[in-house]
Amino acid sequence: MNGSKVDSPGVKIDKTRDVLVVDGQKVDFSGQKDHIYLAFNKPVQVVTTADDPEGRTTIFDVLPPWVKQKRLFSVGRLDYFSEGLLLLTNDGDLAHRLTHPSWHSPKRYRVLLREKPAPEALETMRRGMRLAEGEKLAPIKVFSCVECSAPRGYILEIELIQGLNRQIRRMCRDLGLTVLKLARVSQGPVSLGELAPGKFRDLRPDEVAALRQGVGLGSGGDVDVKAKTKPRRSV
Repeated sequence: MNGSKVDSPGVKIDKTRDVLVVDGQKVDFSGQKDHIYLAFNKPVQVVTTADDPEGRTTIFDVLPPWVKQKRLFSVGRLDYFSEGLLLLTNDGDLAHRLTHPSWHSPKRYRVLLREKPAPEALETMRRGMRLAEGEKLAPIKVFSCVECSAPRGYILEIELIQGLNRQIRRMCRDLGLTVLKLARVSQGPVSLGELAPGKFRDLRPDEVAALRQGVGLGSGGDVDVKAKTKPRRSV
């Protein structure tokens, strides 16, 4: 920024005076539409909808009222018993591309399994497989599988580029694996980090720019920068 490298997420930017460059490209704020971009850590037993006919807790019951008033919506979903990173925005163009199958926005998950996956099961995941219901899965990345003692089980860390309904749970089911816990830890350049369940934060301008670049929208135009106010963050 302004000729200096910025490596702190707390740096504030004045869009009328500061010059922000991401990956060699200047971020253009001239077409800003006051879009809002949030990272939210969805707790378990919360549904990713605005309303639920069964009366279950929704993400908008957990988030402050202004989020629903601003008509923010989630980018994709996490099922009722899954937790972790959800992106929320009112930027329809970005949300559409992030969820469209023609744009591969990688999502990383940490899965707690009861059983230790056999090498053959991990290789099946890496090659791609067909679910019992008939859907063909693209190959996934398997980063690690380590045993843990509290809670007891095996932590599998994987990355997907698809977004089929309950894909990981169904994939593990077909491989004879029992999912005890499932959490999304990142999407594209945005990581959950130390964000606690039920809490949220604004995305940094560089995160928004990287998300947009990743789906062919460029780095500028709709980046929402709150230059003279404190970042929105739940406490």
